Amino acid sequence: MLSKKSKYAIKALLYLGRQKEHERILISDIAERESIPKKFLEAILLELRNAGFLGSKKGKGGGYYLIKPTTEINLADVIRLYDGAIALVPCAAYKYYEACDECEDEATCAIRAVFKQLRDVSVEFLKTNTLAELLEKEKKLKKNKNPVQKI
Repeated sequence: MLSKKSKYAIKALLYLGRQKEHERILISDIAERESIPKKFLEAILLELRNAGFLGSKKGKGGGYYLIKPTTEINLADVIRLYDGAIALVPCAAYKYYEACDECEDEATCAIRAVFKQLRDVSVEFLKTNTLAELLEKEKKLKKNKNPVQKI
C-alpha cells in the first residue's frame, strides 16, 4: 500500500507542477491547498529537495519550486524515495533485495518468479507515469467531470 508520505509527496509535486516554471510556493500554501499537515509536508519537501526534485529559497520571495521538468519526474522514483522497494516480497526487490529465510532455492522458487514479474510490470508502469502525464490526466478528468452542456 502507498504510504501517506508518498501520496502527499505526489500531491505536492502535482501542485508545484501546476505553477509557472520556477515560481516559488510557500509550504503553507501547498499544505492548505492540498490538505497536508504542514509539519509533515516540511519533512516531505526537504526530502524531495535533497533528492534533486525541488529547489528552495529562504526569506522574502522564498519557497519551493520544481527543478526537474515534469517529464523527468516519475512515480517509481518518488515512491522508492519514501517507501523503498516496490516489490511485494523482499527477494523480488531490485534495489532493496533481501533473501527470504524460508526459501530453499531462489532459482526454482515459483513465488519469487511471479512476484519478480509483478515487480517488473509495476516498476515499468510507474516509471512511464511522469508528473507531466499525471497533470494531463488530471486535466482530462476535470474536463470530463464538468462537461459543457449543448443546447
